Parts: sequence; C-alpha cells; structure tokens
Amino acid sequence: MRGDDLQFVQRRFLWPILMCILILGTSVSPGAGMRDSHAAPPVFDAVRAGMPLQFPADFGAHPSFRTEWWYVTGWIDTPDRKPLGFQITFFRSATDHDRANPSAFAPSQLVIAHAALSDPARGHLLHGQKSARAGFGLAYAKEGNTDVKLDDWRLLRNADGSYQAHVATRDFTLRFTLTPSQAVLLQGEGGFSRKGPQPAQASYYYSEPQLQVRGELIRSGVAVSVAGKAWLDHEWSTSVLDADATGWNWLGANLDNGDVLMAFQIRNQRGEALWSHASLREKSGKTTQFGLDQIRFTPIRLWTSPRTNATYPVATSIATGALDWQVIPLQDDQELDSRRSTGAVYWEGAVTIQKEGKRVGQGYLEMTGYVKPMKL
Repeated sequence: MRGDDLQFVQRRFLWPILMCILILGTSVSPGAGMRDSHAAPPVFDAVRAGMPLQFPADFGAHPSFRTEWWYVTGWIDTPDRKPLGFQITFFRSATDHDRANPSAFAPSQLVIAHAALSDPARGHLLHGQKSARAGFGLAYAKEGNTDVKLDDWRLLRNADGSYQAHVATRDFTLRFTLTPSQAVLLQGEGGFSRKGPQPAQASYYYSEPQLQVRGELIRSGVAVSVAGKAWLDHEWSTSVLDADATGWNWLGANLDNGDVLMAFQIRNQRGEALWSHASLREKSGKTTQFGLDQIRFTPIRLWTSPRTNATYPVATSIATGALDWQVIPLQDDQELDSRRSTGAVYWEGAVTIQKEGKRVGQGYLEMTGYVKPMKL
C-alpha cells in the first residue's frame, strides 16, 4: 500500500476509532473486533518529587507517562509591523491498550496537534487540528530529544538547541526557527510542578521562554517574513487534576526587560482557586516562586462566546505577591474549538502584560473548563 493510500485509510477509518479510545479510554484492538478480557491495562509511571530532570533526554517524549505536550505560543510582527499571535501544540496521549499486542496497528500512543493564528483583522482565531495513532512514520513523538511529527506538521529540536516548527492548515502555514536566548526554566521544585492538594497531582514541567522567532507566514498563497518572541512549555504526567477541579487559567509571559513570568491556577467546581503557582525569573537568573496564598486571579472584563455561550475573563488581573499584573487580550474572541481532536473547547490567546497601566511584556493566556469540566 502506498504512503498516501495508507494515510487516507488512517484518516477515513481509523481516526474515529482512535478518538473513542482517547475520550473513553477503551482498549480496542484493531483487527480483533473486540476487547481482550484477559489483557492487563498498562501501568503508567508516576510523577515524583526529587527526581531531577535530565537533558537532553527530557527534551524528548516519555511514553511511560499517560499525557504529554509541547506547547509553543508567541507574538510575531509582519513586515508592516502588524502584531499577530500564534500557537503550535503537539500532544502525546497513551491509551489503555494492551502493550503486549505486537501489531503495528496497535493504538498504544496517540499524537494530536493544534495550531492557531490570532489576527484582530479577522476578529476570531484561525486554527487547525490533526490527530492519529502513532506509527508508520506518519505520526510519532520520539524519545531522547524533541522530535514530534503528525503528517506534515513537525516540531524538531536541532543540535544547537534551536527548534524548527512547521504546520500547514487550510488558512495559514507557519515555518519558524525558534532560537533560545535564555536557559531552560524548571517550573515548581526543580521541574516537579504540583497541580493539586495531593502530591500525586503533579507533572514534570519546564519552559523555554524568550525564544527568538524568525520565519515565514503564508496566507492565500502569499508568504511574508515574520519575527517575534515565543514561549515553549513541555509537560508530562499521569495524574494531574483533583476530582474537584474543573479547569485552569495559565499565563506565560515574556517581559520586555528580559524577565519571564509564569502563573496558573486550578479552579474547583465553585470557581475558586484549588491550587496556584507562579514563577518570576529575572534576566539575571534570580527566580522567585509564589505559592497558593500569594497568587490571585481577578477578572477585569468578561466576554461571552457567541458559539458556546461560555463566559471568559479575557482581561484579568494577576497578583503575585506584592506585584499586580494586568493581562489584556489582543482580541476578545480567541476561543479554540478542538472537539475533533482532544474533545475540548477553551480560550487560548495572545495578551499584552501591563503593570500600573503601562505595557511591560507580551504572552499567552489559556483558560479551560468554561464550557465543560476538563479531565486529565
């Protein structure tokens, strides 16, 4: 079977089955027609405190954990100095399929990808999404270094530490080189990032902020050179959210003076902060960590989606200790509908960071669980 024929079969027949596996957690064995009642579910590794991250190995995939993502967000300018926001995300999700099944069609790992472009001239996000089970060189997340691929979408870390990113959607194509200008930022306690009141509710998490972006944006067949800054998060885990959690608010911001800010809160079913954490690293390298009682997310302005009727606090004040940051969206409508891949609808968009009414940086804000509770 030719490669393009196989790709058609995957998309036309296998992807709906794989989405059921992802959402329902079933152990379907393609070709068998039914579940093997004797197959033991896989046992995934747990995130533990005190386990130092090891590079370059931890730049790569961790298939023994259930969930993983590489998440790139940033701002770019076109030649006419028009600011745009962008997002490129690759997910790896392990299923409950029997690992002893030797079939090359066994759906033990799924690869999912999202890409979005925020352009106020359009008034809403342009976005695309893909999903497939890993295999046949068409979709993979490799161990040892960042190399994630889904059809013609790819994120690859080069030997010099820079990244090549390529995604092509119906509405736009992004071809970027992302070059680090600062050291890796280990989030939480040396990369161990708590996400809830129980120690097991955690992930391994590092960021690469202040990435220098250069490349091209193609729309309607016209390519333009772009440049800007980006933020990369890589996170992997097995059990993250508490049973009382419904979603999260997360901010990653590259500040104009070279500092970087990350802040998140996990919300409970009453809309209160179940867990929060923030880190502020100065350009000099000095890092300050903020705990639950030092962080406060306060809505400044709400926006209601005309599609889902979900109401999001698109303009938000985030207090980290004595510092108060105002987060202002590039445009209000940055809601992303990924129900054809991850099953979620959430707000994810470019934001300007202000302090005392003056711009101090740019970043990305993600808000989940406003349409329906998120589960990880």
